Amino acid sequence: MMCKCAHVSEAQITDWPAFRGPGGMGASANKGVPANWSSSQNLVWKREMPGPGGSTPIVFGNRVFVTCFTGYAVPGAPGGSISALKRHLLCLDRTTGSITWQKTVAAAQPEEGSVREHGYASSTPAADSERVYAFFGKSGVFAFTHAGQQIWHASVGTQIHGWGSAASAVLHGDLVIINASVESESLVALNKRTGKEVWRTGGIKEAWNTPLLVPTAGGKVELVVPTIGTVLGFDPATGKQLWSCQTGIAWYMVPSLVADGGVVYCIGGRTGAALAIRCGGRGDVTNTHKLWTGKKGSNVSSPILHEGRLYWMHDDLGLARCADAKTGAILYEERVAGAGQFYASPVLADGKLYYVSRNSGVFVVAATPKYQLLAHNVLGDRSTFDASPAVTGNWLLVRSDRFLYCIGKK
Repeated sequence: MMCKCAHVSEAQITDWPAFRGPGGMGASANKGVPANWSSSQNLVWKREMPGPGGSTPIVFGNRVFVTCFTGYAVPGAPGGSISALKRHLLCLDRTTGSITWQKTVAAAQPEEGSVREHGYASSTPAADSERVYAFFGKSGVFAFTHAGQQIWHASVGTQIHGWGSAASAVLHGDLVIINASVESESLVALNKRTGKEVWRTGGIKEAWNTPLLVPTAGGKVELVVPTIGTVLGFDPATGKQLWSCQTGIAWYMVPSLVADGGVVYCIGGRTGAALAIRCGGRGDVTNTHKLWTGKKGSNVSSPILHEGRLYWMHDDLGLARCADAKTGAILYEERVAGAGQFYASPVLADGKLYYVSRNSGVFVVAATPKYQLLAHNVLGDRSTFDASPAVTGNWLLVRSDRFLYCIGKK
């Protein structure tokens, strides 16, 4: 039987230290996260950002870390030069939203001059008790202390792409693992303390997703990443490829994975597809470990796994879907009126699914096998919301290309 929220403690926690939170699954066991808010209701604080970005805010202790960019291709700010492009890592006070410090990194040139829609700060940082790690595409990976002192900088590749970079840092033991599919078609592991490269493995093509660490039998862990046509499993300590599974999805892969009980669930491909794979195999496991396949997925937004069911929102069609995780059978498919487009991945908290649309607000849906819209919240700032939200205690952090909002009871 699947657990209520895989990899997440039942304790009320404030830390959301990486993309999709503890365990990388977008799930929180915290209670009291509100379903309803507006610009005048359940708003703890609101902070204008120095620039736009699609990265998720993360939380460690009383610090919130978030990235943005300035100098070029800023919405509503005509002009600018690619040579002026800068990326920023900000540290904010979780309680007040005040900016504690800001670090600026000039873009390594030549940089991609026409990133489509989501801009130059879509990779979410990750933090541990000593450092915060920010990935800025071909400009590299940077490690800072929580006080803002730069410790190291490392390059993971020099290639660029019209869709930019989007994968976020993953922490495992003494390693910072980066999906550098855009920059070098590689997975790269760096030493947390020094930034020195520990291992590198190639063949990571058309993969804009953040890899997932999946616990398997015997206390082992596998690093799993979907690429064009194939899902790959690796030993995260050495980078050795353990297995591959053909998906039949002949498109780039953007949604990140979810997993439970040693089974990993993948959706993706521009036309939409889904499949389940049992981890722990060796070599080509297409015929031995693939449990089911489906023809309905999502192009950009990642799924949620909860109580034996998968939930996701199709990014362009505004279709909320729920599937049986054991069989892949669709339990509901509901067109959400006025939903618009979705780039953000949802989060789960207190039995509620939070779907953040780009321009039409946040849709709160019950995490049950029967579709139920609980709330539709609009903040009305006329900006675009590409970032996945974060859960910290009973607060929700929602970020647009202009503002960072802390939503909850004061």
